[in-house]
Amino acid sequence: MATVELIQYENSYGIVRKVYDDIKSTRNTDFINNFWKALANNPELLEKTWNQVKTIMRSGAIDSLTKEMIYIAVSVANSCEYCTHSHTASAKSKGMTTEQYNELLEVIGLAHQTNGLVTTMQVPIDEVFKVEWITKCFWGDSNGKYKRN
Repeated sequence: MATVELIQYENSYGIVRKVYDDIKSTRNTDFINNFWKALANNPELLEKTWNQVKTIMRSGAIDSLTKEMIYIAVSVANSCEYCTHSHTASAKSKGMTTEQYNELLEVIGLAHQTNGLVTTMQVPIDEVFKVEWITKCFWGDSNGKYKRN
């Protein structure tokens, strides 16, 4: 059960109605999910969060499907059941195949396992993995990619 009221579309007005309408238009749907309905209790935070989602989750240097898959992994790591389900649905709607999903689950499981082992053993970080070392060995080109010195 939610700890806040879920603000339905028909009960929305002002900033909330404007954001709901933008969600519907941007996503080409009439569906407003419960996350947005809960966030609507704080209209400014709703608007800020929606604008961040629109900006960050659109295709860019990383395509939108890959971003959704990253979001799934982080949601699993954060134990956010809602986000895991909603971003899995979103990734599927963006073309994630069963094979990709199964492989993603393998990567998430492996990362949890190996992260746990490294943390338990307190393995020191290799110098070659540290940003300071990487910046000494690589330089950025005009395309923002790194080449070996």
